[in-house]
Amino acid sequence: QVQLVESGGGLVQPGGSLRLSCAASGFRVDYYAIGWFRQAPGKEREGVSCISRYGDATYYDNSVKGRFTISRDNAKNTVYLQMNRLKPEDTAVYYCAARGTRYSGTDYSAPRNYDYWGQGTQVTVSS
Repeated sequence: QVQLVESGGGLVQPGGSLRLSCAASGFRVDYYAIGWFRQAPGKEREGVSCISRYGDATYYDNSVKGRFTISRDNAKNTVYLQMNRLKPEDTAVYYCAARGTRYSGTDYSAPRNYDYWGQGTQVTVSS
């Protein structure tokens, strides 16, 4: 059974850090590019970052560039999102998603261009 499971969310003060993990099971994560999305209450799901199959290309939304770092460990079938200098506006449910090669060249930030999704992990940035 194909599954993505996010972990690492929680409550953190502004300026703090969290590392999210996205563990895949039922398929080899190195066959897929992996994206991170987030959705705040009342807002649409937005693309945060994406990493290519072999980690040689990464993409970031302007709102997180310089603060977030995406990485992957294909041997562990896991992708990470290191989030530093967190801001209250980063508060959201964070999702990871996998996209196959059929979506190559398409917009990484569009949810429709992904095959599999995790259930999400809550990140709250507040003092």
